Amino acid sequence: MIEANPCFTHLAPGYLFPEIAKRRNAYAAAHPEAAVISLGIGNTTEPLPPHIAAGMKDYVSALETPAGYSGYGDDSAGELPLRKKIAAVWYNGAVQESEVFVSDGAKCDVGRLQQMFGASVHVAVQDPAYPVYVDGSVMVGAAGKSPADAHGYADITYMPCLPENNFFPVLDSVPANSLIYFCSPNNPTGACATRAELETLVNFARANGCIILYDAAYAAFIRDPKLPRSVFEIEGARRCALEVNSFSKPAGFTGVRLGWTVIPEELQFADGRPVAALWSRLTNTFFNGASNIAQAGGLAALDSEGLEEMRNLTGFYLENAALIASVLREEKFRAAGVEVFFTGNAPYVWVRFPGRKSWDVFDRILSDCQVVTTPGSGFGPSGESFVRFSAFGHRENVAEACRRLSSRLSL
Repeated sequence: MIEANPCFTHLAPGYLFPEIAKRRNAYAAAHPEAAVISLGIGNTTEPLPPHIAAGMKDYVSALETPAGYSGYGDDSAGELPLRKKIAAVWYNGAVQESEVFVSDGAKCDVGRLQQMFGASVHVAVQDPAYPVYVDGSVMVGAAGKSPADAHGYADITYMPCLPENNFFPVLDSVPANSLIYFCSPNNPTGACATRAELETLVNFARANGCIILYDAAYAAFIRDPKLPRSVFEIEGARRCALEVNSFSKPAGFTGVRLGWTVIPEELQFADGRPVAALWSRLTNTFFNGASNIAQAGGLAALDSEGLEEMRNLTGFYLENAALIASVLREEKFRAAGVEVFFTGNAPYVWVRFPGRKSWDVFDRILSDCQVVTTPGSGFGPSGESFVRFSAFGHRENVAEACRRLSSRLSL
């Protein structure tokens, strides 16, 4: 019989979000009268904005005509009009359309990028971090050569991001020639790197031969004009960084699936080969391009009307987050030592319950309030004692969850 890929045997047991669903379903089955509210997974809940939806509707209508039908695109990198518009509108011309590769989402691109970098690269991740960074590295053999323990995988460099260091890591522990995963605004902490912090990161990467995989999937939530929305706002980043982004959260495309990766032409491997050339080769082999219908929605999202709709939609979720943060800052929680971290620039509220295990807090909130959260330990060792509250939800559900937290949660 054929053996399984041994890299998969090195994975820590269970993926975070299915485990959350398992516990939620078990609770709901035992308490059928309970109306469970989810503030857990970062899944959008509000309808697609009208102008963006209309762009897709018009495209679908055209598909039933000979003149409007389209099949495979000429290149897996996406339709040229969308690539041009991302470069011009999202990046204000700081990147070229030839450097934009359209995809079916940032998470999908992260997985494919790990395949491109292979098993020999050393990996450094923010801790806590979105699980795909670590799990994807293990799957391709770049990590997991030693079993995971409470401190993570020994062959991954975990960069603790805690309130004590303003959620920006000390980089001295990162070996030269590492692939550095960095997310801002961060999932799960919601922290946003300042311009000075990103300059530090870029300068470190250039001095040490590292490449930064910069995840900007939540950049559209940034409201502080002083905060950078792209790593390419930083001088020198084009020589040491690539960037993934997505329409999932700002346009409500979590199910529609549309994102992109920017790989500057200056970014090279050690042997001088352009990173973009290998990325193009990989995606043309394994990927036939994002849905044409989704790309039509992306084009509409970057119209002036679409940009306004996305700002309104992200603003709605930020208001939800502010409601959650406000409740968790009430006196009874402060008296219990609860610490709330919310920047106003991300749709997550990161909350520390000192001295408590994350899964214990998760279970207590579920049993007391019938509210689902995400245990911070599922994002990495430094997430222990934290819980993430997601702002993605209908307003009435978020308001009810806040009422329950205020009146029912016992600590």
